[in-house]
Amino acid sequence: MAVGLALAAALLTAPAAEPGPPGAPAADPRPGEAFAAPEVARLQRTATDVQRELADLAGHIHDAERELRTANDAAAAARAERTAADDVVAAQQAEVDAYSATVYETLAQPEELRALLSADDPSEFLDGTGLLDRLRADQDVRLAGAVRRQTAALAAEDAAEEAAGAAGRRKADLDRRNADASDRAAAVSSELRGVVSDTNAAVVAQQKAQQQRNRTTADNWRAYLDRLAAAGITPPPAERLRDPDHFPAGLTAMSEPGVAERTLPSGERLLVLPAETVAAVTHAVDALGKPYVPDGAGPVAYSCDGLVSAGYGAAVPPGLADQYAVLAPVTTPHPGDLVFLGPKQYGVQGVGIVLDERTMLAADARLAGVVVTDLPADALGFARPALAHVAPRAVPEATDDGLPWRCGGVSVPSGVWGGYPNGFIPQTALCPLGMAAHRLRCDAAAAFGAMNEAYTTTFGTPMCLTDSYRGFDAQVRLYAQKPALAAVPGTSNHGWGLALDLCGGAQSFGSAQYAWLRANALSFGWVNPEWAWPGRGREEPWHWEFGG
Repeated sequence: MAVGLALAAALLTAPAAEPGPPGAPAADPRPGEAFAAPEVARLQRTATDVQRELADLAGHIHDAERELRTANDAAAAARAERTAADDVVAAQQAEVDAYSATVYETLAQPEELRALLSADDPSEFLDGTGLLDRLRADQDVRLAGAVRRQTAALAAEDAAEEAAGAAGRRKADLDRRNADASDRAAAVSSELRGVVSDTNAAVVAQQKAQQQRNRTTADNWRAYLDRLAAAGITPPPAERLRDPDHFPAGLTAMSEPGVAERTLPSGERLLVLPAETVAAVTHAVDALGKPYVPDGAGPVAYSCDGLVSAGYGAAVPPGLADQYAVLAPVTTPHPGDLVFLGPKQYGVQGVGIVLDERTMLAADARLAGVVVTDLPADALGFARPALAHVAPRAVPEATDDGLPWRCGGVSVPSGVWGGYPNGFIPQTALCPLGMAAHRLRCDAAAAFGAMNEAYTTTFGTPMCLTDSYRGFDAQVRLYAQKPALAAVPGTSNHGWGLALDLCGGAQSFGSAQYAWLRANALSFGWVNPEWAWPGRGREEPWHWEFGG
């Protein structure tokens, strides 16, 4: 009975939870308006359908491998139990043989007649024959129990071997599906080629137009500064423009304090901004084209509120909500004022720097960079950093139950960022690592640089990389080679520029390099995810992901 229960437990107990194929989160949940262009949104919808199909194939293969391991473990346990039962039977038989030999040596023939002839009286005879009967019965019971245990173990072993055989047959069938998945991935690459080509063309055209708009804006701003200099105007400190009754000589108040104008001899009226505002706008103009990252504060990459804070310094709080709460509101915006972005149902989700009555400058999550873009018609208000702070006012909060927005893009906690699908992020939105052509999202790149510096100090050589940002085509090729191991195309953290594959010793769990990373990488925001640890079914010591 104990054997049957133990084996049943081995066969029926669920194994420890294992992850599915690595990098297989839910499909990108962003709505179409969160993408940089309609063509990009269409590509994402097509890619999502493909991902479901390929994920289903990979999931079946992963399940079959797990079932095969479970069945093989059960078969091994059953064989071990059968071996133990054989040992018990052999020991019981040896005990019976030894007993029999001893009796024969002592009494010559262990029969009732010998017992009768050697007995001194009838009671001794009865005791002797009863003892023999009890000894024989005890040995029979022991031997029979051992034989039953052996029989049960043999039956259990046969059942486990059959289970392992069935799992093996299913694995063989799914190996064929594995090949089918590889073939399907190759077909997907062909099917998507036209869509991808159209998307790339649209993105390239959009970026070229954006770059031209950025250059034109930068030229216009520098022309304005040149006109100030030609007129002999030095922008005054902000505090000098807060009280119209005490403006510097020659400056005239406008509808709201914090800005002024001067009438030139030609009759032209020239806008005069505070020195702090001029510096902030100049800083933002110089940052045009730099990448967006969710919490970037410069100088390599920015978030929308990080760009404002970097330009204005201590004059504005660092966070978006605090900027709205304490900066003085105005109704007629001028260059350098802040515009708070909605729409209303999303609450205050972004901020930009006003350039004129039509345009603003912002670190835009959807366009993945610092750009010049149109002022929205549904702005939630304007504020002037040049004025003194006001008593905190209520900050509009989101009333929409959908995904939260930030800096013009949807904020998704799973690593999704920017207005592009996984594997289609423009190179301009990523930062180089200084190693071959490797790139990552800029905050991940900065963290890697710091980690690499510490690593180099320890080992005397820089870290070794085999992979970083991985485009969609490369993900498809890798999946075609290893559909049971590679992430489904369009779901890998490599496709978000948030993952690295390492070499140079770090690819082995037992190495000094891996031990150093396990002890130190987290302090730089990098982790070897749990699904990649030993015993988790997908051991990948070389794979590290950035979590900030």
